[in-house]
Amino acid sequence: MTSDLNFKPAHELAALIRAKQLSPVELLEACLARIDETNPTLNAWTGMRPEEAMQEARDLEQRLARGEDAGPLAGLPFGVKELDDLAGFPSTHGSLPYKDNYPERDSIEVERLRQAGAIALGKTNAPEFGYTAFTKNLIFGVTRNPWNPERTPGGSSGGSSAAVAAGQVPFCTASDGGGSIRIPASWTGCFGMKVSFGRVPIGPRKMLGWNDTSVHGPMVRTVRDAALYMDAVAGTHEADPNSLPHPGYKYADVLERLPQGLRVAWSPDLGYAAVEADVLRECTEGARAFEKLGHRIDEVHHVFDDTGLIWGRVSGAEVWAMIHEKVETHREEFGRSFLRGCEMTKDITPEKYGMAQRVRAKLVNQLWEFFENYDLLLTPTLPIEAIDARGAWPTKIAGKDIENPLHVVAFTYPFNLSGHPAATVRTGFSDNGLPVGLQIVGPRHRDDLVLQAAYAFEQARPWNDRWPVQVPAFAG
Repeated sequence: MTSDLNFKPAHELAALIRAKQLSPVELLEACLARIDETNPTLNAWTGMRPEEAMQEARDLEQRLARGEDAGPLAGLPFGVKELDDLAGFPSTHGSLPYKDNYPERDSIEVERLRQAGAIALGKTNAPEFGYTAFTKNLIFGVTRNPWNPERTPGGSSGGSSAAVAAGQVPFCTASDGGGSIRIPASWTGCFGMKVSFGRVPIGPRKMLGWNDTSVHGPMVRTVRDAALYMDAVAGTHEADPNSLPHPGYKYADVLERLPQGLRVAWSPDLGYAAVEADVLRECTEGARAFEKLGHRIDEVHHVFDDTGLIWGRVSGAEVWAMIHEKVETHREEFGRSFLRGCEMTKDITPEKYGMAQRVRAKLVNQLWEFFENYDLLLTPTLPIEAIDARGAWPTKIAGKDIENPLHVVAFTYPFNLSGHPAATVRTGFSDNGLPVGLQIVGPRHRDDLVLQAAYAFEQARPWNDRWPVQVPAFAG
């Protein structure tokens, strides 16, 4: 049964709880009821802790009654992405060989969210090691989009996006190594932010990565919710040598300070991407909103060279390094396409890796020059609407054959390689009634500017009044 609480923004819910106008127990009950109603169709969760969460909600209620500070995220139930660590749950990475991989503690991000008063309700589904842009694995099955269960909610943070868009919880953790926050947020109409590399500490880990491409961040329904989330988790940590210092201010406090007269570039294709007509229509209209807000808009095309193949080489090699010890004894338990993709990278030589890093350097330098002339870059988040839930990839986009499979997500991976902050805002709907996202990219480490631009867009073109309250029935 749907409650008015299910789609209320996280920041409003937390304020009501802190003011004792809403019981954290009542909110959790509303979330659990919504999960009972919708999750049999969506399959967003891989495991839950309802009894423990309810006890935490009751304890928080008593603390509030005693006048204690409950924290900025007071009483907000949230989901933890399967690739993230939540104590008491296996971190399976959606992979059968890791089904008994129990972490010793919460991740830094989850720990900080809980310290801020949020209540971890369980874990949300993801593809094997975050490998695909749809959410399906051999342990937990297929996750579906609440707008249309025949379609995917995206990946790899697909369980998180389905849970948030369906009103099951106010927010979830997510991560993005090639688009894995922005892809599912775009396809479910959420707000998702790929923060600057290092902005949110990652860990503790058994193997430090070397790719500098993957980040953790928020899957939410409104921009202010993302700012609240980032204020709770940002700041350096000794377990993450790449973590950035705290910015010295609260993101929620600067949301309304978008500078006037920004130089904004709108690129419908980045010079190499095809985009479906209805998606392009909605994104073009969204880009025009910044002109109406008083900013200068220039249409640009070739911003940088296509880096898709290099992204696959760089990211795949690190995953192979993580799993190779289990392949000999557990080969049949890995997903075939996942393992095939990883094995393609195992013979990357230092020379090949060096070539990939030279391509990255060129990309970084091209963006350096670009952001000397512009304050923001706008693109479609994705060139197509949400695909089939089981991952049937299109062979054409806008009537053109797809030459590079990564062009299905052509606009997201460059900014993982470069490290720039990028967010997706809902800009409209496709002809089939599915959400369409507009990507906002900012200069290096300007997470604040991206959030400010997203917030101004949200005020000009509100989206929080339309969600899939009635999740369509699915017979498949």
